[in-house]
Amino acid sequence: MDILIVEDEPEIARLIQHTLEAEGFSCQISNNGLAALQKFQELQPDLIILDLMIPGLDGLEVCARIRQKPGQKDPYILMLTAKGEELDRIIGLSTGADDYFVKPFSPRELVARVRALLRRSFRQGGQQNQTYQTPHFLVDLDQRIASRQLESGDTEPLDLTTLEFNLLSTFISYPGRVWTRTQLIDKLWGDDFFGDERVVDTHVARLRKKIEPDPSHPSFIKTVTGVGYKFEDADSDQILLK
Repeated sequence: MDILIVEDEPEIARLIQHTLEAEGFSCQISNNGLAALQKFQELQPDLIILDLMIPGLDGLEVCARIRQKPGQKDPYILMLTAKGEELDRIIGLSTGADDYFVKPFSPRELVARVRALLRRSFRQGGQQNQTYQTPHFLVDLDQRIASRQLESGDTEPLDLTTLEFNLLSTFISYPGRVWTRTQLIDKLWGDDFFGDERVVDTHVARLRKKIEPDPSHPSFIKTVTGVGYKFEDADSDQILLK
């Protein structure tokens, strides 16, 4: 597993590198935002540890650009920062971060968070080869592709991140089921999840922008007030194609 460490304080960067390499990970360091984007394209890491306060481009902008153009891999992003206020965490998660870790930190907890994030890839990789289809969507779990049927009758491929694809797959495989945030976290991240439950809201909002005709009035991913979310498509059950 390749990890990119984006940190401008040399002592902290070396501490993270030595800690993770001792656990068997391969790490590279970048000390500013612009260099980090270039290194990301070259390395295509599985996970990025990203400080917010870095020169060049700040961590929020780096995160947003990576999520817009993830490349061959859509890496997990762990934000590491001295800013620990609730608003800072919400902003970080809303740009596409998967977890938010506040300095000063315990190296052992950092390793635990990194392993928890990377285990999500293996958990999702265990699914059987299946294709789900509803009146407006087709999701192929084997090829990891999804598309939607437009009102014009044309089929449009959906450009989804790994988490967005997994979230849509979960919804479409259980149409009409109401999911709480806790259940979605357990399904997609597992019970070794570290972070804020608001990460679910962030990814639902991002998915809605890509699949809903009007994200402000969603037709497919419905909010169940006080409970969570559910997926509906013209009141039809999904069709499982082997």
